[in-house]
Amino acid sequence: MDNRSLYERIGGDQALTLLTDRFYDLVFEHELISRLFKSDKNEIKEKQRLFLTQFLGGPQLYSDVHGHPMMRARHMPHTITEDDAVAWLQCMSTAVGELPIDKSLKDELFDRFPRTAFFMVNS
Repeated sequence: MDNRSLYERIGGDQALTLLTDRFYDLVFEHELISRLFKSDKNEIKEKQRLFLTQFLGGPQLYSDVHGHPMMRARHMPHTITEDDAVAWLQCMSTAVGELPIDKSLKDELFDRFPRTAFFMVNS
């Protein structure tokens, strides 16, 4: 049994950098959800990389820089619908699918996102 975190098993920071780069390329081009991402793309990618590092069992980088994630509270100023969550998950599925890791790891990684995506729905 592999006791390493999912962060470590997918390839750590290198994998998350690939994932966030591809994911936000898709998000910023998406006709439905691009409206939710109006600030600097590089800043958004960096925050997501820090959060995912922590979310997947790596170092607590997000908390060290930005404090407790409080993700729902941080997303409340934005109107997020179920359709937005589905679109976000489609972009993430594509990005995860392109990672150079085994399918079982891709599945395990993607399975971490639906619950969180739908938790952000507020409208």
